[in-house]
Amino acid sequence: MKKRFFCCLAAMIISTFILWQPCYIQAGTLNKIWSAAKELWEEEPQEVRDLRNMDVAQTDEEHQEYYFKQLSKDEQRVYREILKGIRDRKEQFYLTLADDDSIDRTYHAVLKDHPEVFWVHNRKKIYKTTYSDRNYCLFTPGYTYSKSEIEEIKTAMEESYQEVEKRIPEGSSDYEKVRIVYTYVIDNTRYETGEDDQSIAGVFWKKSAVCAGYAGAVQYLLEKLSIPCIYVDGSTRESTEGHAWNIVKIGESYYYVDATNGDQPDFLNGNASQLEEHKTIIYDYLCPFPKEYEKMYTPSTELNVPKCTAEDLNFYVLNQGCFDIYDWQTIYDYCKMRLDNQAAVVRFKFSNQEAFDAACQEWLDSGEVQNVAQYYMKLNGLTQVEYHYGVLDDFYTIYFIF
Repeated sequence: MKKRFFCCLAAMIISTFILWQPCYIQAGTLNKIWSAAKELWEEEPQEVRDLRNMDVAQTDEEHQEYYFKQLSKDEQRVYREILKGIRDRKEQFYLTLADDDSIDRTYHAVLKDHPEVFWVHNRKKIYKTTYSDRNYCLFTPGYTYSKSEIEEIKTAMEESYQEVEKRIPEGSSDYEKVRIVYTYVIDNTRYETGEDDQSIAGVFWKKSAVCAGYAGAVQYLLEKLSIPCIYVDGSTRESTEGHAWNIVKIGESYYYVDATNGDQPDFLNGNASQLEEHKTIIYDYLCPFPKEYEKMYTPSTELNVPKCTAEDLNFYVLNQGCFDIYDWQTIYDYCKMRLDNQAAVVRFKFSNQEAFDAACQEWLDSGEVQNVAQYYMKLNGLTQVEYHYGVLDDFYTIYFIF
């Protein structure tokens, strides 16, 4: 407001000078006066000029900033401006761009790269004040927590990280670290809507969240463990329902990780889904086969995500529980092996619809699972046992729960 007043005052003085002394001003002098007035009127605030002259850091400690690298140079500058303003909890601050699409894209990149700035509103559209014919704006992010709440949540985040570290044996592979984070988030979070459900504050502070909170928490913990992890948002195929998940980099390959669905035993079709005491982690969403996962979810197109193609770290591949063809004896022997290892849950999958359908027909429809139940009773010296089953049709998976 001060600048506008000053510019208007300058214009009035110049106009008055011209009106009072028309006979003494030559054309060249008049042009210079108007040029000076125009320059004064169009001059950017000093803060904006300072921002344009600052170097743009290409890295940020403990964060891989996958989406930052996709932005233009101007957007990368704005990315740093937004991140600093949010970290400093400024109510308003200048950005050196005014284009709506560029600012929205950059803001979303910041939120996806930095789950730890949980106190900012997770909005698809943001508030900003633009100025006619000016390539800068005044940005208003909006915050959700008080300073004391932020410190309390940060403490809960650090405590959770320390708990995860204690669970990781010395010399663990990156895959094992991912598996431990996956199970930790699932074990310590309820899938539940609420005021804090869209950020990691829900997971670490309130112990309840929806997909955005789960995915942000996985990203936060894995980045602390120096494992590249990307937050991905998108939609359910053939639906407008949104979803969020992760892509992790292990070695030179990328893998999907979806802790939200791993915490959803209700997704199991069958009588196991009705029993709370038989809740089990669904490992189908830990490094699933890409083609199977992509039948269910599609990432948004605003920013690019890496292609997942590897299948070697799929839970069932690692545990010799994935079969290309159906054979009764092979499945029976596998179930016995799992029970001999004191597993309470026996799970296996098939790589194709035909083998899966054949197994379901014989083991579930015709009751061959009773043979496994009898072996379980003999192994544990029981005269009777209650067992349940579940299936994941999209992943060709069968569960037996004892």
